[in-house]
Amino acid sequence: MSTERRLRLPGLAYGGDYNPEQWPEKVWAEDMALMREAGVTMVSVGIFSWALLEPSEGVHDFSRMDKILDLLHQFGIAADLATPTAAPPAWFFRAHPEALPVDRDGRTLSYGSRQTFCPSSPAYRTAALAIAGALAERYADHPAVAMWHIHNEYGCHNAACYCDTSAAAFRNWLRTKYGDDLSALNDAWGTAFWSQWYYDWDEIIPPRTTGADPNPAHQLDWRRFCSDELLSLCTAERDVLRRAAPDIPATTNFMVVHNFDALDYWRWAPELDIVSNDHYLRSTDPESQVDLALCGDLVRSMAGGPWLLMEHSTGAVNWQPVNRAKGPGEMRRNALAHVAHGADGIAYFQWRAAKAGAEQWHSAMLPHAGTDSQIWQDVVQLGADLKALAEVRGSTSPAQVAVVWDWNARWAMEQPSQPSSELRFQDLVRHWYAPLWRAGVAVDFVRPDSRDLDRYRLVLAPSLYLVDDVGAAALTGFVERGGTLAVGFHSGAVDENCHVRLGGYPGAFREILGVHGDEVFPLLPGQSVGLLGQVPQEATADLWTERLRLTGAEAVARYADGPLAGVPAVTRHPYGGGTAWYLATHPDPTTLSALLERITREAGVRPEREAPAGVEVVRRRGADADYLFLIDHAGRGAEIPAEGFELLTGKPVVGSVTVPEGGVAVVREPLAESER
Repeated sequence: MSTERRLRLPGLAYGGDYNPEQWPEKVWAEDMALMREAGVTMVSVGIFSWALLEPSEGVHDFSRMDKILDLLHQFGIAADLATPTAAPPAWFFRAHPEALPVDRDGRTLSYGSRQTFCPSSPAYRTAALAIAGALAERYADHPAVAMWHIHNEYGCHNAACYCDTSAAAFRNWLRTKYGDDLSALNDAWGTAFWSQWYYDWDEIIPPRTTGADPNPAHQLDWRRFCSDELLSLCTAERDVLRRAAPDIPATTNFMVVHNFDALDYWRWAPELDIVSNDHYLRSTDPESQVDLALCGDLVRSMAGGPWLLMEHSTGAVNWQPVNRAKGPGEMRRNALAHVAHGADGIAYFQWRAAKAGAEQWHSAMLPHAGTDSQIWQDVVQLGADLKALAEVRGSTSPAQVAVVWDWNARWAMEQPSQPSSELRFQDLVRHWYAPLWRAGVAVDFVRPDSRDLDRYRLVLAPSLYLVDDVGAAALTGFVERGGTLAVGFHSGAVDENCHVRLGGYPGAFREILGVHGDEVFPLLPGQSVGLLGQVPQEATADLWTERLRLTGAEAVARYADGPLAGVPAVTRHPYGGGTAWYLATHPDPTTLSALLERITREAGVRPEREAPAGVEVVRRRGADADYLFLIDHAGRGAEIPAEGFELLTGKPVVGSVTVPEGGVAVVREPLAESER
């Protein structure tokens, strides 16, 4: 968060998206009373209200918003006031049909939903900044406004537009990146392949649908451009708001969630006063709490500390093939797990469940059934919980392990023409993250080129297909200075332009890993191989194998069968003052857990607290105390060693704390002398 612009609310924020314009005004008074009952302290307003705020170009009607903000202030509820630019009104597209987005196949999409605009459209930018400016000028001094909410979920539906306007913007972006040197672009893109050489900037187009696989470097720069183009819209709105209200913090809601990869949030986070995120569970995920924790840790790492959860669901969502409702206690566990992983505020989509529109079957704080519902009881209980946890606000999350995360590596590896189309970046990272989560080992996420690696004992790079020379040097230097690094298969393979690093695999990391590979052997779906050596009995691996020879490393495990029987599969290499491990395959979960337990132990990393399987253990650290979060996902309850004060029950803890079945305990513990 910015040191200058902070959210000036006491305790942990609590609320959700509030859309009173969808309801008769007589309902608003009931909303205020129920918000007070639930303990709501802040709501987001105006997110999709452009058509009502500006019924025709340049003509504004703020009467409804005036009443809403005045009412919120009267009842002591802060407003996170949004610029409504995620949903331009119909009149805008009638006047500017050229602003509609075009898909990869050349089809112009129609308006009639949200985010149906071209991110490069000059007309859209002008209209968006105009409505943002009008809002800022009118409400900069309104006492209810505690934060600006820029747009909503950038790139959710229009991460890329392939129209001619976007093509021109892409060319301008490329000219800036390559110093107006077309030969530098040709070299970076490897355009000698398939006769793709460009002799004029105007020959370059977006990677539209074509007859064969696209150029990987072209596709990668396009992904970078699309992320930057949307970021430029965000920062332009931010600057308009700052000019009108220099002291009010601004945020926009990221989507660090399993199924979204459009934006490089490492580039976005420094541009915001407060980092916020939306997170939703997948109905098909049997351990969705792991994804929740991973995403929370990633957002906290990007924020450099506490962050805000701007959206999640009280129950089912509306956009999956089957939308599972949450089980008993799950809503509470989810919310408090977000707090455990750094959230200083909890908000939902939305306050009152809609009776019409595309999201009418999305759960809300106040469901269709009203207050005579389990969800409402849970909402009120959560408000009381967050009030009891007020002192946790601002505390950090100490970690001795860092996991490398890079959107460029993700984009590059998931392009066509890879050795295997079965590789998914987030799945590979989660495969390594989950054993640490189960063991109660705290994790931060870092960029590969981070300058702050020495604060960690152990750095893990589960999937780093693409890495530039700066990132490779940073990780190498970390090992040289005494750190422990573990690298996953198919890492270090290409540079920042998707050019293969020649000389053998794993490319940039051959020297520190002490191995040399000459061929990769991806496995077919359903195929696996056995592992033997310093691994559990009946150890197996799937997805990927590589033909390696040792050039200084020791073999911790070898393939027991298959075309590479006897070849090293897991290696360990002392290098400089540290140690580098290589997992050249995808071990089964039990085997990977055993390997990571050994790697963390040798690196001097210990779990936060021993706990039974199914109990999540997370620590936040304040200036004067630690806060130990214990969350029972298994539904069996637990007795955990602890000393201090349990905040949710208000009871002292001597010797141990009882975690209720399917429940949560949060223990304030004194700081160790070494941490004071």
